[in-house]
Amino acid sequence: MLAAIPFPPLSPELFTVSIGGLEFALRWYALAYIAGILIGWALAVRAVRRPTLWRNDTAPMRPEDVEALMTWVVLGVIVGGRLGFVLFYQPAYYLANPWQIPMIWQGGMAFHGGLIGVTVAFLLFCRRIGAPVLPTADMMALATPPGLLLGRLANFVNAELWGRPTDLPWGVIFPGDLAQACGQAAGTLCARHPSQLYEAALEGLLLGGVILYLVFARGALKRPGLVTGVFAAGYGLARFLVEFVRQPDMQFQEPGNPLGLAWHVNGWGLTMGQILSLPMIALGLWLILRARRGSRPQAA
Repeated sequence: MLAAIPFPPLSPELFTVSIGGLEFALRWYALAYIAGILIGWALAVRAVRRPTLWRNDTAPMRPEDVEALMTWVVLGVIVGGRLGFVLFYQPAYYLANPWQIPMIWQGGMAFHGGLIGVTVAFLLFCRRIGAPVLPTADMMALATPPGLLLGRLANFVNAELWGRPTDLPWGVIFPGDLAQACGQAAGTLCARHPSQLYEAALEGLLLGGVILYLVFARGALKRPGLVTGVFAAGYGLARFLVEFVRQPDMQFQEPGNPLGLAWHVNGWGLTMGQILSLPMIALGLWLILRARRGSRPQAA
């Protein structure tokens, strides 16, 4: 008998309201985005209101500037996340169906694309108000893990982005034909790694806890770039590891490539998520070393 955890009776929608024959629903995923942004904003404001946390006792911006920055960040997440999904994961499909690119309500966002979008947005914002780049990036790195935690939990509630089949006792029996298509014997349920929860624990709880400790107990913000480096390397490593048990993207799977590797030689290779995580790990390690050596202490 399969030792696994049945998927709980969760609905992707928190509630639905009918007005004039039209239905409007608040989905857990949308709520996760909203709550993540608000918690991140609160953390950033708390940090800039404590000048002693920063190098030379000077925060990179005023609390009111953080609110304006959040607007830019939201746009960067949406535009970058969507375009990243289109370009990294399904370029052929969207090239044939370009009118579907703006249809974000149908799903399809990529973290790495969102990260690029946020980076562009915050660089433009820093240039606009004259804020130092590295301290501002550190502030954003502090604010990001709560959103990652809530977003991955929402992925679980939506029963999406599940992992590979497993016989471990904490495997989850996700609903749906795709989730149950494991090639198992007829009449047997398929249990999968709850990879969304793995990512929530690593990217949200663990990484977020480390960053909070470094910022508020170890004075990490006094070394511009250190917190950003910890975030980039930490997220990249967490995502790289989880990819080993995460279900591969369907567009990369083929008869000679059942693991869905985006790059492979003789069955060995890397998934798209791992390929995109390697530059993050490298950049993060470089920023950590740079900050610890104290080179160019004042960010431009």
